[in-house]
Amino acid sequence: MDKNAILEAVKKVKESSKKRNFKQTYDLIVNLKDIDIKKVQVNQFVTLHYTIGKKVRICALVGPELLSQAKSVCDGAISVDDLDKYTEKSKIKKLANDFDYFIAQATIMPKIATAFGRVFGPRGKMPNPKSGCVVPPNANLKPLYEKLQKTINIQIKNSPIIQCAVGIEDTKDEEVADNVLMVYDSLVPLLPSGAYNIKNVYLKFTMGKPVKIEESKEGSKPAKEAKKEAKEEKKEEIEKEKAEEVRKQKPKK
Repeated sequence: MDKNAILEAVKKVKESSKKRNFKQTYDLIVNLKDIDIKKVQVNQFVTLHYTIGKKVRICALVGPELLSQAKSVCDGAISVDDLDKYTEKSKIKKLANDFDYFIAQATIMPKIATAFGRVFGPRGKMPNPKSGCVVPPNANLKPLYEKLQKTINIQIKNSPIIQCAVGIEDTKDEEVADNVLMVYDSLVPLLPSGAYNIKNVYLKFTMGKPVKIEESKEGSKPAKEAKKEAKEEKKEEIEKEKAEEVRKQKPKK
C-alpha cells in the first residue's frame, strides 16, 4: 500500500468532516474477499509506532510479588487475595468496561480464569499471552505498560471485515498513515492469498463518511497475477513440508 495514497485519504477525511463537540477517531476499515471466516482465523495484536491518541487503561491482576509495582505502574491493580470479592457478574462487567487490557501474573492464571473467565472470555478481555499480558512473578511491568499504549487488536468477528482505530482527530497525518501501513502490512501475511484477499480499504472519522484509499496503479499487480503468485508460494510451502517429512522418515544409516 502506498503511503501517499493514505495521506491523500486522510486529507479527504478531514475536508469532508463536520465539526463535532468531541475528538473523532480515525477508523480503518478493510473489506476482505474470497475467504471463509469459519476457517480463516485472524486475531492478531499489532504494536504500532505511534499511539492512536487515546489513553489505554490497563489493570494488573497479580500476586504479592508484583502488587507494589502494579499499583505504581498500572491504572488499576487487583491482588490475588481480592479476587473472591468479584462474585457478582455486574461487578465483573464494570471491571471489564473500565479497562482496555488486563495483565496477569502467570502463577495465578487459573484463579483469574475462574473468577473472571465467564465475562472476560466473550469480551476478549482475558489476559492474552499473544499480547505479552501474561507475565512471570519477576516481570518488569513498565515496558509492557508502555508497549500496550501502542498495541491494537485486529480480528475478524462475524463478517469478512477488519475495523480498528488508527488515530484521533488531532493525530499528525504522518502518524495516522504510518499506523494504517502497520496494520495493513501485519494483516496481509495472515490471509490465505495475501493482498489478493483484500477487496478495498477505507478510512473514516467516527461520524464521517468512509473515504477509499486508492491503490497506486504504478507498480501494483493485477488481481489475477497476485492470486497466482500467492498460490505458487503456497504450493512451494507444501512441497517443502512434504520433502521434509520424507527426509525424516528415511532410515538413518
